[in-house]
Amino acid sequence: MKVSELMTDSTVSVTPEESAGLAARLLSRHNIGSLPVCDENGRVHGVITDRDIVTRCVAAGDDPENTPVGDLMTRGVISVNPGEDAERAAELMGRGQVRRLPVTESGRLVGMISLGDIAQTAALTVETARALGEISGQIQGR
Repeated sequence: MKVSELMTDSTVSVTPEESAGLAARLLSRHNIGSLPVCDENGRVHGVITDRDIVTRCVAAGDDPENTPVGDLMTRGVISVNPGEDAERAAELMGRGQVRRLPVTESGRLVGMISLGDIAQTAALTVETARALGEISGQIQGR
């Protein structure tokens, strides 16, 4: 199965200049755990998670309304192309120990794919299932 068949294409994102407070409200409103951080052309520069906001901003005593997302985001984001197999996405998630991947085409965000999206497919191979198990084990151990 291809990433394009499983991904969510109605993706919410923020820019590096927007506040951590706005990012937190978007995460809450959309009931998601991470947001891609994109420039005005849709190019992915990072990802910000609810955990990033708590550990890198709130716990540090900084004001989320005055802290730009770009100061908190995780850079060097792993992404996947919509034409790749879902197994490749699972492999990348396992290697990067992440639950979600931005889906990019020519460097621009076109969607997101999550561990849950992949886990719901009936066509999991043994390798994919193993990769998903490793991610789940690492995440639960945190």
